[in-house]
Amino acid sequence: MAMPAAAQPQAREAPATAPEVPARIPWYLWWGVAAVTSAAVGGAWDVSWHRSIGRDTFWTPAHMAIYACGVLAAVVCGYLVVATTFGADRDGAPATPARLRSMRLRAASVKIFGLRAPFGAFLAAWGGIAMLTSAPFDNWWHAAYGLDVTIVSPPHTLLILGVRAVEFGVLFLVLAEMNRAAAAGGAIFVRLQRLFLYVGGLIVGGMMFFLMEYTSEIHLHSVLPYLAIAIALPLVLAALSEASRHRWGATIAASIYMLFVIGEILILPLFPAQPRLGPVYHPVTHMVPARFPVLLVAPAVVLDLLWRRARGGRSALARAWAPAIASGVIFIAVLTAVEWPFANFLMSKWSENRFFGTMYFGYNARPGSFAVTHQFEVISRGWALWSGLALAAAIASVESWLGLHLGRWMRTMQR
Repeated sequence: MAMPAAAQPQAREAPATAPEVPARIPWYLWWGVAAVTSAAVGGAWDVSWHRSIGRDTFWTPAHMAIYACGVLAAVVCGYLVVATTFGADRDGAPATPARLRSMRLRAASVKIFGLRAPFGAFLAAWGGIAMLTSAPFDNWWHAAYGLDVTIVSPPHTLLILGVRAVEFGVLFLVLAEMNRAAAAGGAIFVRLQRLFLYVGGLIVGGMMFFLMEYTSEIHLHSVLPYLAIAIALPLVLAALSEASRHRWGATIAASIYMLFVIGEILILPLFPAQPRLGPVYHPVTHMVPARFPVLLVAPAVVLDLLWRRARGGRSALARAWAPAIASGVIFIAVLTAVEWPFANFLMSKWSENRFFGTMYFGYNARPGSFAVTHQFEVISRGWALWSGLALAAAIASVESWLGLHLGRWMRTMQR
């Protein structure tokens, strides 16, 4: 039923100052989360494909799962841009459900180059377009320079940037909706909070995905993996914990990362596979999963406890640098305390089972390599160890400070 003409301007202007909180999670958030999940599954599947079969063709199921993320992000967020920009502009038009949704989106949007949409939609749409642009470029690159020539190549870099843009774009879309629902609270806020932490957990997994060459068990008795993790993770964990308003925000995000990788270890070897590239140094009869995840959940639990206590601090300085310095030191101390002895376990025969999966190797794993023979490649001792860990703690402290401030800013984001 059409609204009276006099009532239409009020219905149109009201959301501009107080965007309506929906009774349920909007459909485009579910599609955005599906896109991020597809990229995460496709990325893990693609690495396994390379380790088990080799890059035999561009048209692998793993590649299709990755690029499905780009298609979903480009189409859904492109629609949001068009609907927000043009869907609520017709004066005197009937107040249909589609137009009311456009008006609500417009009230919670930003303007870029004359177009309007939530900020996350612009970011995710760009990421989807970047991912799709990288596809033919990647196919040409492998045809010109070799099938498995390198991981860090120009087309892969563009793809990675696109995936990250989609992930953070969807995260910001969920965050803006969650922040608008925070005042009212209730079931919708809790559901959005869970969705936010799920996407955050996949982002943590994505960060660790690109550290896999540094965090393999053969490196875990050197300072290299702890430095790499200190550079990549504390900022993300602090921002997710602060922005989510959840007392166990960092713990949940770290747990999602670990559960995802453990699920990969349990599921992928169930499927048969044979190498199609050579040389084959190690016999492979099934899909080869990732290595066991780093025990990030241990420092995440301690950090959540610390940050919960710090939020009750009285001075601005206590809320800024003091918890940040403590966070960096505790993060590296707890991570080293649990991961160092756990690395010994991963090198032992006791870990060669379906759960820990240390007996799985790619077809190009040489028989005498450190991984296959279960030996540490480098062992840091003495001054090199302690100075390296101190540097990692200092980096983690700065990252934590930035992450806590970023998280507080993210709490204010509603567009």
